[in-house]
Amino acid sequence: MAKYDERFKLNIARRGARGTVGLVQLARRCGVDYSTVRGWVAMYVQHGRAGIEKKYDVYDEALKRRVLRGIREERLSLRKATVVFNLRSTATIRRWQQQYDQGTLTSGREQRAPVRIKKEPSVVKPDEKLTREELLEEVTYLRAETAYLKKLDALILEEQAAARGKKRKPLKG
Repeated sequence: MAKYDERFKLNIARRGARGTVGLVQLARRCGVDYSTVRGWVAMYVQHGRAGIEKKYDVYDEALKRRVLRGIREERLSLRKATVVFNLRSTATIRRWQQQYDQGTLTSGREQRAPVRIKKEPSVVKPDEKLTREELLEEVTYLRAETAYLKKLDALILEEQAAARGKKRKPLKG
């Protein structure tokens, strides 16, 4: 879920675009970071309402290359490129730059295979087959676990006793 809804962002962007209130002041009044407000206003000025609306685009490789070329040749900052090309964020462009440098820049329409992590089944050896070191390690672990649980029980009992003590009514004198 988005942190700010579109109507809220659009309202702030319109107010900022009018210029009747400074962006710093507007950001303070609305409780939003200045750079966020500045970005909304710039997107609204450049693209109107479409600059504020949510974007669910899958960008093709040609656009990605055009954006990267614009940054390089026109010396656009990432923030300016985000506004000019009506992109989600500067992080999107940074990711494209990394992909370009690695030679993996594609349209993004390809289905990525889900990464599946195989969990290896834990093999429990019978006690007779454990080495002395493994047995000592297990004993140490179990002692620590027992001590932890005893401490936890003591803390719970202490809290319960404190709660009972607070519930008592003071003596009237």
